[in-house]
Amino acid sequence: MNIDYDVIVVGGGHAGLEAAFSSAHLGHQTLLISLNFDKVGNMPCNPSIGGSAKGIVVREIDALGGMMGKAADQMYLQMKMLNTGKGPGVQCLRSQQDKIEYPKIMQNFVKNTQNLSYLDGMVVDLIHDNKTVNGVIMADGTRIYSRAVILATGTYMEAQIFRGRDVRQEGPDGEKASIGLSTKLKEMGLGIYRLKTGTPPRVAKESIDFSKSSPQPGTEGHYAFSYETTHFIPLSEQELCYLIYTTPNTHKIIQEHLDDTALYGGLVKGVGPRYCPSIESKIVNFKDKERHQLFLEPESIHTNSIYLQGFATSMAVDIQKMMVESLPGFEKAKILKYAYAIEYDAIRTEEYDETLAIKKWPGLYIAGQICGTSGYEEAAALGLIAGINACMKIDNREPLILRRDQSYIGVMIDDLVTKGTDEPYRLLSSRAEYRLLLRHDNADLRLTDIGHAIGLISDERYNKFCHKRDKINQAIKILNSTYFGATKEMNYFLEKNGSTPLKGGVLAAELVKRPMIKLSSLLDFLPQLVNLDLDEFEIEEVEIMVKYEGYIVKQEKDAANMRKLEELKLDQNTDYLHLDGLALEARAKLNAIKPTTIGQASRISGVNPSDVAILIMHVKRNKK
Repeated sequence: MNIDYDVIVVGGGHAGLEAAFSSAHLGHQTLLISLNFDKVGNMPCNPSIGGSAKGIVVREIDALGGMMGKAADQMYLQMKMLNTGKGPGVQCLRSQQDKIEYPKIMQNFVKNTQNLSYLDGMVVDLIHDNKTVNGVIMADGTRIYSRAVILATGTYMEAQIFRGRDVRQEGPDGEKASIGLSTKLKEMGLGIYRLKTGTPPRVAKESIDFSKSSPQPGTEGHYAFSYETTHFIPLSEQELCYLIYTTPNTHKIIQEHLDDTALYGGLVKGVGPRYCPSIESKIVNFKDKERHQLFLEPESIHTNSIYLQGFATSMAVDIQKMMVESLPGFEKAKILKYAYAIEYDAIRTEEYDETLAIKKWPGLYIAGQICGTSGYEEAAALGLIAGINACMKIDNREPLILRRDQSYIGVMIDDLVTKGTDEPYRLLSSRAEYRLLLRHDNADLRLTDIGHAIGLISDERYNKFCHKRDKINQAIKILNSTYFGATKEMNYFLEKNGSTPLKGGVLAAELVKRPMIKLSSLLDFLPQLVNLDLDEFEIEEVEIMVKYEGYIVKQEKDAANMRKLEELKLDQNTDYLHLDGLALEARAKLNAIKPTTIGQASRISGVNPSDVAILIMHVKRNKK
């Protein structure tokens, strides 16, 4: 058998791109197959990157050597730091991207990446010998062989578009659906299920009366997703977003036409996302709410299109028009593109492991929405991990499995593998029990060592990172070894900043821990810290590490205790159905998921502490 490529990636969305880039950057001959190269990197829903938890994921992708952050930083319409009034564990970036420029940037990356080829076409089957996947079969019968295949089909597999009673076999934005592959996957014994998502209408900017809305600007400062970004777009040159609310008339129109929706009319079979529901789902499920907020977001500097975030619907187009015109400032709205719901096939979570490899079929990996997730950022992260692990397998190296205390990426994959999902999974900061460890500011400290060890972070970048890390460690040492006395100057400074004056000597670190004191304002008293030449973000990082030290240490101890359970490995050949002492539900779940460690087993829904105790005894007995 002649191998044409090391890795074939099927799908040119955000998952497919990161999978292809990571494989090619690791030196493997890679082929990216998409239905239409002009749509590679497309943003069929909201042209934004980042948001709650998601913004941190993009930073993690960059820290590991991925590309999404670099592309997002090149030409954004707006950059905003969210949750600035809350603690550092939930602060994150969100950018409004240019829907036309972002795909161009990604397509340019593809064209200029060594070891990466691309091909337009539809994959309808996989080449396999009933044991291992060895390549793909195209719609025209062409067979392309490889050592690994990564499926990143997004929302295209057997996709259907719904607008009221109008049902069409289409992918996002009216593109072709991927037909045939899903049937072959079923024939290979894989569990397939239907999921649903949707998108709101787009409205012409000039037809909106923005005086009835509240402007939502970006955030002043040099914010970026990538640690390598040096060019920043000034706030004065960024676009405004706007906030409005639904009206009682909006709710009345929706309630009167619920039977006309694809969702409530019985046409949609797939389960939609809980945390990004359609507007009709909000009206039905939250009847006590008198209004729902909607954000008006520009899609591109090249178009007059405004994205109506929060107004996704599967209503018929005539009803959509009434709904849109009921909104404040939209009385004369011109709809450029009507909303739709989209239903598609995905692979059940019990079919893949934490490396994103399909358990039954060596050589086959999946990434993105085919895994059961929702969102560009989740997809990109899964693509990066799938690409890395496909290469690790080819090179006979250990796979990359990130822990829950290391990254949101690790939280997501662990959630999918252990808990599963019946709806499109979305990352939230509340899903992370160690979120004070998984901050926006420290993604590089958590993951750049790993990215360098894998081979995705260059020596030059790694040396810069090590220098930064050394400076931060030195700064913390200075704060923990410098004493301040109750001098007139110091007490004047403290009183001016609303803090209690000193009566005796105190460590600089103790002053930083005071709520009203910012480290940046203390620099006049710390010349040795100034000599380290820390930038504004390094100063902020030092402040967070010192100010929240007690909470951070506690979470680190909790994580260390959990790692002890992760070190207890489970035999993949264990027959849990006949393991004495386990509850019936635990037997079934453990046998289906086949966890690799006690820690992973403990997080499976239906596995109780008594079951975990039996598993620990089982592991220790086998060791003896």
